[in-house]
Amino acid sequence: AAMPGLLLGDEAPNFEAETTQGRIRFHDFLGDSWGILFSHPRDFTPVCTTELGRAAKLAPEFSKRNVKMIALSIDSVQDHLSWSKVRGVGRRNQAGHLPGKGAAAGLSRSSRAVGPTSSAQPVTLSPYAQVFVFGPDKKLKLSILYPATTGRNFDEILRVVDSLQLTAYKKVATPVDWKPGDSVMVVPTLPDEEAKKLFPKGVFTKDLPSGKKYLRYTPQP
Repeated sequence: AAMPGLLLGDEAPNFEAETTQGRIRFHDFLGDSWGILFSHPRDFTPVCTTELGRAAKLAPEFSKRNVKMIALSIDSVQDHLSWSKVRGVGRRNQAGHLPGKGAAAGLSRSSRAVGPTSSAQPVTLSPYAQVFVFGPDKKLKLSILYPATTGRNFDEILRVVDSLQLTAYKKVATPVDWKPGDSVMVVPTLPDEEAKKLFPKGVFTKDLPSGKKYLRYTPQP
């Protein structure tokens, strides 16, 4: 794994790395933004190349959501820059990263993770492609593991970011196949009276065969 043993809710290792934007420390790179780290088995692979192009195209969408993207692969930073040029993934600035505020930096395998004890450990990569989403608190909110032969679905990544951000700040959850604009679910721990105050657009329940009323919905706040 790109970040061995990292579970949901764990804090991201504050690794230092040479990137296409220069040397960074991960927590400083994220600042008060959300962050997505994509691992790539290596540069110049066909599947990852299509993903890089899609990431460049969607950079404004990630930027709107205050999300920074960063890509990690085993190749050198020079290779990352060459890869960006070869693929024509969009206008690059002199630092060689993808355009837009939600820009992606390319990391090389020389990255070192700095743990709480400040002892540096190498960040290693698996032959799989991974997605890690971190919140502004630097904690892991979501991870997805793909085989290298299956390209990642960036529409789904945007969808889960929308869900994560909405549910982080409102007392709601998003139901199956939810898309932005759809109704959301009131969290079960919120009493009915409080729910009515919090959600002035109204709370409605879905009838279940059992007669229980725990599926409470409200228009997206």
